[in-house]
Amino acid sequence: MKPERTFIAERPLAQHCPELLRPAPGASELLPVLRQLGEALARGFAAGLAKLSGGDLPAARCNAPRECTMAELAQDIAPLAANCLMAPAARQAPFLASIEAPAVLRMVDRAFGGRGQVPSPLPEAFPMSAELLIARLESVVAAAAGQVLGLPDEGAIRAVKRDGCLDLLAPFAASTPLIVLTLDIHEAAATEAWKLTLAFPLETLTELLGAAQPAPKAGPRVEANPKEEPFGDMPLTVTAVLVDMRIGFSQLARLQPGQIIPVAVARSVPLKVADQVIAHGSIGEVDDRVAVQITNAF
Repeated sequence: MKPERTFIAERPLAQHCPELLRPAPGASELLPVLRQLGEALARGFAAGLAKLSGGDLPAARCNAPRECTMAELAQDIAPLAANCLMAPAARQAPFLASIEAPAVLRMVDRAFGGRGQVPSPLPEAFPMSAELLIARLESVVAAAAGQVLGLPDEGAIRAVKRDGCLDLLAPFAASTPLIVLTLDIHEAAATEAWKLTLAFPLETLTELLGAAQPAPKAGPRVEANPKEEPFGDMPLTVTAVLVDMRIGFSQLARLQPGQIIPVAVARSVPLKVADQVIAHGSIGEVDDRVAVQITNAF
């Protein structure tokens, strides 16, 4: 079909300014940010682990974050480990958490009254007795990660799926670029330190840290005027404290109707708003009504 006339756009097409479309941050920008968060994450995880075990606060040290692919990370994680894919409940931003199997089995043995013995050789899969402990460890990781990522609400980060075998869990494609954060945990009851490994795809960090959006420029600060809207007509309750007295509990228990308690009204009556003294005044009378004359205001 051939048009009989040339179509003309009603208005110019939008053209985005390249300065406003900042590209997604690369690993070089995310690494220092994650290093700072890693220190706070180590402290939060150590505190949560101490509450879980009921023992002393363990020592937690954050190693420098590193870059690798999922295939390279799989070579560092043992065939048996507490692997869990986690994600914020309201976002598509998964990350991997992995705890070494000996640490889990050591804690299970202590929970049943043992000294923290680890079976040798290690089993091919975790026993049923370890599943509940692993779920609790995941909740500690989720709570610590939520705090440092600005998601402190309970359940903000949840476990999506878990598996003792990383190959069966298959959290990401083998070629997925990751930034890996490793925490060294040393418990007082254990002779050897163990590792908590957190692996974040670049897209996940961009989503969680919000680094893809340019930070808005702060405008000039304007001081609020309490005499103008929306504050000018806001009603506030002002309390005048006429009497502030102390009565013993025994005397209070003997109070009867008709009993007279002598009180002394202070010459300087404090005026309060929400327990904050805003002025002082003296008691008087205006048009047969009790009134307070302001003597000073703060």
